[in-house]
Amino acid sequence: MSLSFAEDQPKLSADAHYKLSPGDVLEVSVWKEADLLKQVIIAPDGTISLPLVETIMAAGKTVTELKKIITEKLNSYIADPAVNVALIKNDGNIFFVIGKVNKPGPIVANRHIDVLQALSLAGGLTVFAKESSIYVQRRVGNEIKLFPFDYDDVLDGDNLNQNIVLQPGDTVTVR
Repeated sequence: MSLSFAEDQPKLSADAHYKLSPGDVLEVSVWKEADLLKQVIIAPDGTISLPLVETIMAAGKTVTELKKIITEKLNSYIADPAVNVALIKNDGNIFFVIGKVNKPGPIVANRHIDVLQALSLAGGLTVFAKESSIYVQRRVGNEIKLFPFDYDDVLDGDNLNQNIVLQPGDTVTVR
């Protein structure tokens, strides 16, 4: 595993949609097919299992993308299936705030959260925190990328691009 500083900060585009994550709860139904109504939790490996469809990858996809995949797989068994996929609970949208904050630990978010908002949800910085020594750690494959965050800069309206939107599994570390 290697550690590197990320040069390109990820940005949330205006048309971005929530990507499903392990731990999210979905309800999948097919119109006029009562036996195909099912609530599923996305497994840690990112998959879900459904009757007739078997096991498919759900993590990293939007609800719309997943609906299309399920519809295509059901076409072999049902003529023109009307599939609905609903996100019931987004427990997969979890990140962690550790270090010198007042309430360290996991945070489950029901929407997109940026670094400054995460620090607020963690009760703010302690008096011992180094405001210029905050990092977001993000696992990308076998690599961990570090995104630096300077609290004072962001509060002053400077370098706002470092106030990135957190992704599931990110860890905000305050030294």
